[in-house]
Amino acid sequence: MAATATKTIDFAAERALAKDFLANFAGPRGEPKYLNILQDVSNRKIRAVQIELDDLFHYKDADDEFLQRVTENTKRYIGIFADAIDELMPESTEAYAVDEDRDILMTQRVDEGADGGADGTDPLQRMPPEIRRFFEVYIKAFSKVTPLTIRQVKASNIGQLVKISGIVTRCSDVKPLMQVAVYTCEECGFEIYQEVTARVFMPLFECPSQRCKLNKAKGNLILQLRASKFLKFQEVKLQELAEHVPKGHIPRSLTVHLRGELTRKVAPGDVVEMSGIFLPMPYYGFRAMRAGLVADTYLESMSITHFKKKYEEYELKGDEQEQIDRLAEDGDIYNKLARSLAPEIFGHEDVKKALLLLLVGAPHRKLTDGMKIRGDLHICLMGDPGVAKSQLLKHIINVAPRGVYTTGRGSSGVGLTAAVQKDPVTNEFVLEGGALVLADMGICAIDEFDKMEESDRTAIHEVMEQQTVSIAKAGITTSLNARTAVLAAANPAWGRYDMRRTPAENINLPPALLSRFDLLWLILDRADMETDLEMARHVVHVWGSHHLNHQFLGKAYISAARRVVPSVPRELEEYIATAYSSIRQEEAKSNAPHSYTTIRTLLSILRISIALARLRFSETVAQSDVDEALRLMQMSKYSLYSDDRQRSGLDAISDIYSILRDEAARTNSMDVRYAHALNLISRKGYSEAQLKECLEEYASLNVWQIHPNTFDIHFIDA
Repeated sequence: MAATATKTIDFAAERALAKDFLANFAGPRGEPKYLNILQDVSNRKIRAVQIELDDLFHYKDADDEFLQRVTENTKRYIGIFADAIDELMPESTEAYAVDEDRDILMTQRVDEGADGGADGTDPLQRMPPEIRRFFEVYIKAFSKVTPLTIRQVKASNIGQLVKISGIVTRCSDVKPLMQVAVYTCEECGFEIYQEVTARVFMPLFECPSQRCKLNKAKGNLILQLRASKFLKFQEVKLQELAEHVPKGHIPRSLTVHLRGELTRKVAPGDVVEMSGIFLPMPYYGFRAMRAGLVADTYLESMSITHFKKKYEEYELKGDEQEQIDRLAEDGDIYNKLARSLAPEIFGHEDVKKALLLLLVGAPHRKLTDGMKIRGDLHICLMGDPGVAKSQLLKHIINVAPRGVYTTGRGSSGVGLTAAVQKDPVTNEFVLEGGALVLADMGICAIDEFDKMEESDRTAIHEVMEQQTVSIAKAGITTSLNARTAVLAAANPAWGRYDMRRTPAENINLPPALLSRFDLLWLILDRADMETDLEMARHVVHVWGSHHLNHQFLGKAYISAARRVVPSVPRELEEYIATAYSSIRQEEAKSNAPHSYTTIRTLLSILRISIALARLRFSETVAQSDVDEALRLMQMSKYSLYSDDRQRSGLDAISDIYSILRDEAARTNSMDVRYAHALNLISRKGYSEAQLKECLEEYASLNVWQIHPNTFDIHFIDA
């Protein structure tokens, strides 16, 4: 077998090519892209210089071999590009805030070097270029390359630039990492420099300068921390995504080192795509003796891309703003967006509307005395098996930019809130956030809510109202933010809803928890010939079709809507207060309460109304928003009321008539306005078509007269 000749690389030529690329590469508008970046670095506006492989690929003078060398020996080429940047760095054109200590030290060092204070023969006395640099160089992988899973990164990738996707499970604190150690000799007074390339290093103790050697004085070295150079350093654990794990395996994880400007870019729970250099990490001390030739591996990160951006960070692309403006003018946007949620699930129009409002939410309020009122909506879907509760939960988690899905049986109180663990790096006790903390500023979906242990369920109480998790464990006393919307799904107490028992017995959740949910949606599986036939057709159609037409639920629209902060006008305050007091009165009259109405219910009405105003991009809440909020609250118990009606023997038309008659008697008036009548019956779960049918039927019986234009009702006989 013929031996292949290895080609020697001329690094001076490589540096010249890197310098040429940085100086001459033009951006999309013909401007010198990297020279502009270097000018910003010189003006201290930015610290990071990110060299993109996509730009190297399009540069005319860079051949495929150079590109391959950069990809396969990235660590070395970062140094080459840094040297090229040192030569190209322009003078600053703007005034900037000075770091006095550092600049005085640098000036003094340069002057000493010019005076010949340090004899240049000793490499340890030469000032390393690292200490002069106030920038960091990163090389970003190709944007079009499909990211690898952690399993696909093999030994052959060591030293290469790789791109990996995963979920962040743990982040350490940001700590300083020494890059250049500076010592001063007590005998000769010279500065000695030691570059640190690993996580650990052996400090120097004896002065290696020529003067100390001539005098045979073993000069004692003192480490000067103020003169040394440190980098920000953070360690992150990246875990495989659930969809990348083969059947029967457990997810693998990889340690990622973030340095400099890349620190504090990720938080536990973020789904990210990282490009970086895959490197071995040898063991030290006793662990090295035990490990033998085996080394651990880590990824030195070069760039981070978030898969799911928060709504606040969402940037509108192209013509999205025009489309949003066009949609906002559409009067039916509320219904259209609700229908686009889980289109493969039949019916549940009002449930989908409630879930849409959960995504939109209301702004958090902070009062002048420091008291906080939450803006997140909490919804509990309770119903018979097979009404697509879990599917709706899964869909919402996929749509939300930050979502955590967990089940009642698989969650403990600690798993939901926070656990105290020992940090393997520092051996200190650290807090690791649970599902509710990971879902901060997002949605936490809890399936099988009724199967949770009572002790574990109490952990959620504080999160749902105060939106914090308070911990007092292992000497750690703190409060963690958990500003999350809780979406829970549960079955009734006996698996299916039992009509012979009261709603309170069926629901079987404590009042303290029930009052925290803005909407408790009861979905009962009722036998109805027409509905069942339509649903069966829909399910068969979905099962048979390969391409479902998923209507895009505008993340852009929701992110734009969430920026609006609507207010409640004074004239609506009395209307809302009256509506709330009437709900309390209705509940007091009925023997078996369907819900626990407290002052939290009033806040729920306000939150839902504000979310509806946000969808319309309105700065003020309208009466129609409040009416829709009240209707949703009424519709959430619709399946119970429909059963009550069947037992009372009233059909829809007769029930609407009795509602209107009671209203006329209450107000002691012969007239009822059509808009008011529609509002009354919609709260009870009836449609406008049923109201019109009732009006026509009773008008033909000469019970009332209908105005031809406004449809207002006038009773003939008191």
